[in-house]
This record gives sequence, C-alpha cells and structure tokens, in this order.
Amino acid sequence: MTRPGVLVFAATLMLPFAPASAQPVVADLSSNRVSITSSFTGADIVLFGVREGGGDVIVVVRGPPQERLVRQKQRVAGIWVNRKQMIFGNVPGYYALATTRPLAEITDPGFLVENQIGPDRLVFEVAAGLDPTVIEDFRAALIRSHQRSGLYAAGASPVAYVGGTLFRSEFHLPGGAPVGTYSASVYLLRDGELVGFDTTPLFVTKAGVGRAVYDYAHDQPAAYGILAVLLALIAGWASSLIYRRA
Repeated sequence: MTRPGVLVFAATLMLPFAPASAQPVVADLSSNRVSITSSFTGADIVLFGVREGGGDVIVVVRGPPQERLVRQKQRVAGIWVNRKQMIFGNVPGYYALATTRPLAEITDPGFLVENQIGPDRLVFEVAAGLDPTVIEDFRAALIRSHQRSGLYAAGASPVAYVGGTLFRSEFHLPGGAPVGTYSASVYLLRDGELVGFDTTPLFVTKAGVGRAVYDYAHDQPAAYGILAVLLALIAGWASSLIYRRA
C-alpha cells in the first residue's frame, strides 16, 4: 500500500471516533502541505471523510485568488497580433470538483450558482461598464486556457463511498499549480438541501532555491526586476563572446 493509501486507511478508521464526527460531515486531506521544488511535476492529493446518515457529497478544491490578463488575438496581414484585452480579478488559481452524482441530480441550479460550484459558475471581478457579451467571451477563454493547462478540471471526478459512511476523492495538482493557500470544501446534501459543510486548507509552498528566489521576488520586487535585467544582459553579452570566438 502506498504512503497516501496508508494515511487514508488510518485516518478513515479514526474519523468516526473523533469528536468532530458529531458534525453531519467531516473531512481531511492525505497531506495538508505540498512543497514545490525545481523538479516538481505535480502531486496527487486524496480527500477522505465521513458523513452522518445518507446524502450526496460535493467536493470543491479552490486555489488562491489571482488577477489574470486575457488577450484576444487576431490575424492581420498574415500575422497574429493582440487586439483586445481584459483583466479579471478574484480568479481561483486552481479549481477541481468531485461529486457522488451529476450535479443536476443532487440540487437545484440556484444552490450551485450561489456557491459557485462548477467552473462555469465562478464569479470573477471585472471593470464596470463593459459589454456583458464581451465579458463572457473573455471569461470563457480564460476558463478554457486554465482547463488546457490542467489548472481547472474539465468535469467532475467521482466521490467514492468506502462502506456506508466513509467517502474519498482524489485530485491532481499540475506542475504549474500556483503557490498559496487552497481550500477543500465538502458539501453534504439531502433531497437537494444542504445539511452539512466542512472545509480544510491545503498549503502549496516553494522549497529549496526556488523558495528563496520566490520570497526575494515578492519581498523586493524592484530589486528583483533590476537583477533579472542585469542577468539577462550578462547572459546576452556572454553568448555574443562565445559566438564571436566560434
């Protein structure tokens, strides 16, 4: 049995006897911390939990909010150029969804919209006064881009029951997952009504040399920018010397 599997097995044995089990639903992660190194290519995280009584489970994992710039390209005289752009705020850097059944069979659209369950129901911040049709076009393009890069799940993965009350689901963090604090939220619904909710954090951090560079870039952005330019100039000068000698 792999290490995550051992963790899940041990944790699910302990959950029913934990004080928090008096809640309708309680959940946790196989690991609450992911360290990103220079060789990081992704990580698989397991969420496990226990529910009180019957009902459907919806799991939503959201990454830290970000500001994203979306550009629209157009072909002009055979060359692709940027024509329009739009900035969105409060964009989750990561989004994954898991359910026991299709969402339409679990609850009504109003609940899904209110809780932003599903990538198509996410609400982003955008400047006022823009054409809603144009906003929707750029918003859809942003979601498609995140889905292609693996940051947003294209569909819902399954929530599997382990016995009568235990459940588990898995999600994958891609190599390009942003650092920050994520949240794994679990909704328990019966007959379309919310009867239980639990959430647990996931911390994604830089490690090693990457951590030092990341902290310096955020603590001293001006100095980091100047240093990056100087290093680029030095690299270009060194390359020119090599080509001259060749």
